[in-house]
Amino acid sequence: MDTPLFSIITVCYNAAGCIGRTLASVREQLFGDYEYIIIDGASTDGTTDIVTRSGVKCDRLVCEPDNGIYDAMNKGIGLARGEYLIFLNAGDTLFADDTLSKAAGMLKAGNPDVFYGDTAIVDDGGNFIAMRRLRPPKRLSSASFRMGMTVCHQAFWVKRSVAPLYDLAFKYSADYDWCVRILKRNPSPVCMNSGLTLVNYLQEGTTTKHHRASLKERFDIMCREYGTAATVVLHLWFAVRNAASKGSAMLLRRKAV
Repeated sequence: MDTPLFSIITVCYNAAGCIGRTLASVREQLFGDYEYIIIDGASTDGTTDIVTRSGVKCDRLVCEPDNGIYDAMNKGIGLARGEYLIFLNAGDTLFADDTLSKAAGMLKAGNPDVFYGDTAIVDDGGNFIAMRRLRPPKRLSSASFRMGMTVCHQAFWVKRSVAPLYDLAFKYSADYDWCVRILKRNPSPVCMNSGLTLVNYLQEGTTTKHHRASLKERFDIMCREYGTAATVVLHLWFAVRNAASKGSAMLLRRKAV
């Protein structure tokens, strides 16, 4: 059996209100060398009916209870056969119908371990809000993630051969931990900046809804990977930066009045 270039993995649970556009963005791709895996946590709102009626090329549809989003992602990794993993959660979409075809040309020429790009933020209706505040660096390394989730998880495409499973000890930030481990634990990983906007990201994801708990987990991960002292200093700088940003915004509002 031929190995597809991409394994696109969508995990979902009771996502009838938003999974349609995710399915459409995959179905409308001009490039067909991919497999599509959908891991549904036993939805009760008709999500799987939408999948089966959508006309999307779904190679694997698993519908069973799981232990959360990262457990579902691990199931996807276990089923994947593709060379590169792409996680596209319900509500998220590939940026354009030629996203995979553009990426494929770059990947075949460069063969990186990690292929990454930019992210557009969209609302519940799929409407563009803004580009993601943290923009992907020209050169990506494990040190890049000292500043936080430098590259959106959905725009961080990884060779399956170097991808570990998600650590289920982290409920909200296992994706951050996963990216850091890929870059730190593999010897000299080759990273390619696509220069493309790869995905539209739905602003109300699990991490967004549990922002405080997610930040606590990220702090613990950073202490483990970068050292406690360095992490504390970085967070003090984050606090000063955020205060300055809020102060500038208030000043601009006053001037506007």
